[in-house]
Amino acid sequence: MTLPYHLVIFFLSFFLADGFKEREGAPLIIDADTANEVDDLFALARALNDPSIHLVAITSAQFHTSPLASDSTVWESQLINEELVKLTGRSDVALPVGANFPLESIEKPRISEASTFIVNQAKSLKKQEKLDVIILGSCTNVASAILQAPEIIPLLRVHYLGFWHNPETNTYNKKEFNSGNDTLAVNLLLNTEGLELNVMTATTSQRLVFEKGEVDEKLKGKSPLGDYLVDRWESYERWWTKADPEKLRWTMWDVAIVEALIKPELSKVEEFDAPEENVPRKIGIHTAIDVEGMKQDFWSFF
Repeated sequence: MTLPYHLVIFFLSFFLADGFKEREGAPLIIDADTANEVDDLFALARALNDPSIHLVAITSAQFHTSPLASDSTVWESQLINEELVKLTGRSDVALPVGANFPLESIEKPRISEASTFIVNQAKSLKKQEKLDVIILGSCTNVASAILQAPEIIPLLRVHYLGFWHNPETNTYNKKEFNSGNDTLAVNLLLNTEGLELNVMTATTSQRLVFEKGEVDEKLKGKSPLGDYLVDRWESYERWWTKADPEKLRWTMWDVAIVEALIKPELSKVEEFDAPEENVPRKIGIHTAIDVEGMKQDFWSFF
């Protein structure tokens, strides 16, 4: 039997709302390689400006493979995280420093303030609660937390931005920037049975693009935070492309995953088998996003 369209929409909306209720009020950590690019700052500003979510920490992540990388990328990210918290007046958000290098072994964690904070936060959850963790860059800190304390695995909901995926053939391409910054860590997450893992792929998130004209209209001269974001857009030099030399548009990969977690009705998640080289299990993958809906929601906070 084929359900009428209006009933399909009703049941889909009910399902999404129910899924959101499970996460509503749950503690959230965002693990960010903030200094790597521009979209990280916009994604963090969106989360910091929303009082309805329980953002407990922003942890800093490394991005050592960038040709612009220094020998202390995690500290570059940390400094920007600190500035964003000041600009938004969110002194309640903790800022643990993450590991400055990727995993050397799948058996040995890179213990840091960030990984320890994730462990302690998971262990302090109330009964039947889960800890949401959004990974905007390398998976080093979350993978290390799991290696430090495997008992936290069932307590985590991990939302990862990375790799490429073809939903029609269920084929994966891990030759992507975030995944490449710690290949051991991303495969550890994929291989961890019992870990709830949803992935916003580069394939899907690349559809969310901001125009410089709109960014200037909404942010320029409106607030110290707005000017900080505009300055980052204008001063950051894209090393991966010579297209659009005037930087008239920017792909907001990280904004897509933050919007999808906070507003699940703006994204479609489907279940797939993990990559064939990994442990056989199911993971969630965002296969479609409501681009205009995400833009409207984002700008409503500025």
